[in-house]
Amino acid sequence: MKQKPIKRNASLVAATAVLLGLTVPMTASAADTDAGSLKWATCEGTGLDPRQQCATVDVPMDYSDPDGRQIQIAVSRIPSEKPSARRGALLLIPGGPGGSSLQDPSRKGRKLPQRVRDAYDLIGFAPRGMAPSSAVGCGVDSEDLALAKLPWPAPDGSVTETMATARRMSQACARNGGELLRHISTANEARDLDRVRAALGEARLSAWGVSYGTYVGAVYSQLFPHRTDRVVLDSNDNPDHTRVGRGWLAAFEVGVEENFPEFATWAAEPGNPYRVARRAADVRPLFLRLAERLDREPLPWPGADPAELNGNVLRQTMLTSLYDPDDYPTLAKTILAAREGTVPPAPRMPPESLMQNALAVGAGTLCNDVAWPRSAAHYQKGVDESRAKFPLTAGMPRGAMLCAAWPFTPKEPAVRITGRGPSNILLVQNERDVATPLAGARELRRALGERAVMVTVNSTGHNAYLANGNACGDRTVSRFLTTGKRPGSDVYCD
Repeated sequence: MKQKPIKRNASLVAATAVLLGLTVPMTASAADTDAGSLKWATCEGTGLDPRQQCATVDVPMDYSDPDGRQIQIAVSRIPSEKPSARRGALLLIPGGPGGSSLQDPSRKGRKLPQRVRDAYDLIGFAPRGMAPSSAVGCGVDSEDLALAKLPWPAPDGSVTETMATARRMSQACARNGGELLRHISTANEARDLDRVRAALGEARLSAWGVSYGTYVGAVYSQLFPHRTDRVVLDSNDNPDHTRVGRGWLAAFEVGVEENFPEFATWAAEPGNPYRVARRAADVRPLFLRLAERLDREPLPWPGADPAELNGNVLRQTMLTSLYDPDDYPTLAKTILAAREGTVPPAPRMPPESLMQNALAVGAGTLCNDVAWPRSAAHYQKGVDESRAKFPLTAGMPRGAMLCAAWPFTPKEPAVRITGRGPSNILLVQNERDVATPLAGARELRRALGERAVMVTVNSTGHNAYLANGNACGDRTVSRFLTTGKRPGSDVYCD
């Protein structure tokens, strides 16, 4: 926006263990022999803390063949600022899938309280497949990288073009992705992290996972429960192992409905230079009418991708802007311009190489974690139902991703999250979050049982801790990371 092979003679054992919520170390303990073996050097890049160092860890491409082909995971760190107070390593797990935390020791480190920076080495990494780790790419057509393409249906709700795009992009992945693409998955990312833990020389890891990183952190805590120290899961994904990414995509229809009223109130405030309506109640119908008009009559938008402002581009702009209230002006300016038949300045796009890399990792994860339905009729039915009930998102959350035509089958079942393991997890969740709605966070809380406590924050936006949350939530998380003290039960931070 928001997978792992085993030998055939061991697959039934591993699958049964996963379904029962047992741990499957998958030879990761062998990596303990490499403890402290990392060779740290200066990191490449600009704007980094000069103390940040980088290294690489070798991990098996295929964990069912641990002595076979090895790939590299790029890691970074800023050491504890007070060695006498050092507790261990705090792993910063990025969102995505298709995100990296390699720069986060510098970027997020600046926001962390001093006592947290004293207590931990801050550790970032680029997940398998993400450059500068051993990287993958699908080489899809440039026009298929547009944000308002897959999985947005046609203006009339048809998924015919979406399914054709999914087939075209999946074929490119099969043709250009190489063998590594088949071994990208959440469970393999978790196994890689245990290799990183061992290479760091740590008996246990603390972690701060955000968005998709909450699922990675939950999977790591499931597969390696006694390798975890203090785990913070921030902006939480629904862990439903039967749907995984399909469920996360579907959650946008609810997330948008819960968050759009916040934008509407802001967009109708007197004195707002980007005011779009006199009353908050008028903003939603205005938006829907405008999106429908742009479906019929797109506006040329030179320099944008695609080079027109159509209904789905407006809807994608809405979705992106609702992640952070600070981005509300982007949506408001687009609405104001389109109403007058003009367009705002074209948004800057990331380099195509970065988009190709992120797409391949994202698709590999989503499609290798769990098999998606392949029938166009399935997606058409879902899109029709979603459009009728949730018109703001026009059926997109139940549309088809590349996974509808993915040429590979998952190599193992998705990990089922259970309450088995130490009680050392703190969930922090904004009440209004467009990407990871509160309902999904509650499902993760239920799955973890007595292992977890959840802090629900009366705030709006994606990412709670030190971002779009509030002071009460931030204090609670910082206290847990530095002292290990959690609330005695789930709490609400007003």
